Amino acid sequence: MTKKAFSFEQALEELQTIVTALEAGNVSLDDSLGLYERGVELVRLCNQRLDEAQQRISVVQTAADGTVTQAPFEGETQL
Repeated sequence: MTKKAFSFEQALEELQTIVTALEAGNVSLDDSLGLYERGVELVRLCNQRLDEAQQRISVVQTAADGTVTQAPFEGETQL
């Protein structure tokens, strides 16, 4: 599956599976390293997806005179 076709939810689900496998301790050192590397890739992908979503979000603000304006979302999101 390509990076573009991989949704945030799919990446997060795979990341959770990797964490569970690593915590169980039933994988070899080499396999653990491979899983860890894949996990890092997935974290980066999730952060990228969150950054993209954050850029698309705008907050609607109503001024005292009743006019409505849009401002970029300024929240912090970090996985």
